[in-house]
Amino acid sequence: MAAKQPPPLMKKHSQTDLVSRLKTRKILGVGGEDDDGEVHRSKISQVLGNEIKFAVREPLGLRVWQFASAVLFSGIAIMALAFPDQLYDAVFDGAQVTSKTPIRLYGGALLSISLIMWNALYTAEKVIIRWTLLTEACYFGVQFLVITATLAETGLVSLGILLLLASRLLFVVISVYYYYQVGRKPKKV
Repeated sequence: MAAKQPPPLMKKHSQTDLVSRLKTRKILGVGGEDDDGEVHRSKISQVLGNEIKFAVREPLGLRVWQFASAVLFSGIAIMALAFPDQLYDAVFDGAQVTSKTPIRLYGGALLSISLIMWNALYTAEKVIIRWTLLTEACYFGVQFLVITATLAETGLVSLGILLLLASRLLFVVISVYYYYQVGRKPKKV
């Protein structure tokens, strides 16, 4: 008895079979929405990621504020390092400096912070921008508290010190505003 031949294999044309194509795409995870509502066009875009969702929608004036902050920090740092007497005199209206070392150390710390501010100006990463804004807000907040405590101890009140306090409070508000604006979830388009 002769062995029965199996029927020839039928080749399935998945390119023309719509159901098969949809099942294949579903298994690969292509074409569906992810948790963020992004629709992936290919497996490569899923693996590599979609850089659009990591881009920061910058609030209006953020880069100007970052530039102004970097200039402010650099300028005060250089003044504290090079001219500690004049900086102390400008802040505390004629009070005598007992030692220049703390003012120069302050200038060195400000110079370090200004380097961070300058580098944050050129980044597009949301986390780095937010950390620099938070650093800035904390710095100005602490400076506001220290100057207020010094005023309470010494009793020296002048227009210059009051303007300095008002400017520090304004800088805290601006930094916190941008901090929250950068951290907001972008609206779906």
